Amino acid sequence: MFVQSVKFIEAHATGNGNGGKARGDISIYGQESNYTTWRLCRMNLAIRGIDGQIAHGDTFHHDAFRDLKADYILSNPPFNMSDWGGERLREDKRWKSGPPSLDSMQPLWRKV
Repeated sequence: MFVQSVKFIEAHATGNGNGGKARGDISIYGQESNYTTWRLCRMNLAIRGIDGQIAHGDTFHHDAFRDLKADYILSNPPFNMSDWGGERLREDKRWKSGPPSLDSMQPLWRKV
């Protein structure tokens, strides 16, 4: 997601009739709970020269960037996890449009 976001921004920074007003730079802030995926993400950003801070940990329960104000947010919720701890986050202030249904977070492969 991050690499493609950078490519999109670079391709559209001066085009699409915006008069060159779009910024062509990007800083990535993210968090990943899987250790191997976290290491791969950091390596991927480094070899492409993308500015980024990727924390290791659980975004839902230990947000490493709680006070970060961002222009855009791109997320990939854990819809394939049955035990993501959603019941502990029902009143979390981050749910601007209300919390997701606990049923919507059930894995597609679960036994019926």
